[in-house]
Amino acid sequence: PEQPAAGVEERDARPVERAVPVQEAPRVVGIVPPATQAALPPHRDPNHPLNKQRSVFFDYDNDSVKDEYRAMLQIHAKYLTDNPARKILVQGNCDERGSREHNLALGQRRSDNIKRALQLMGVRETQIESVSLGEEKPRCTESNDQCYAQNRRGDILYDGEF
Repeated sequence: PEQPAAGVEERDARPVERAVPVQEAPRVVGIVPPATQAALPPHRDPNHPLNKQRSVFFDYDNDSVKDEYRAMLQIHAKYLTDNPARKILVQGNCDERGSREHNLALGQRRSDNIKRALQLMGVRETQIESVSLGEEKPRCTESNDQCYAQNRRGDILYDGEF
């Protein structure tokens, strides 16, 4: 069956002039309005305690979480239990000493122990994933004791960061 031809609208190519000029607000680049700052979730707010410390540091060839990190882990645990949809990734890291296999296993034990500590504080297992990066993600690349100490750690990353 035949269909009727589509109608064609004729338009003038000249721009339309506005009767009242519109003034646009000046744009300021690099400044976040206060309303946007308040909208940041706590784990992304640079002034919130969740961002003050996200790393647990370990002694040489050790995977025990020290008592000094209990308060920091409790802050993360409270946030995670209050926000059950939130997930984290715990990355276990090592310094360059030791074989690749040894460091991967040690990094996994470190991340698992942080995960276990958070679970004992009430965080659900489904909210935490633990992985080992071994010596693959160093914070410091020099070969000295200060640098090694920075690399023996477990890092907490929130969803959207990994």
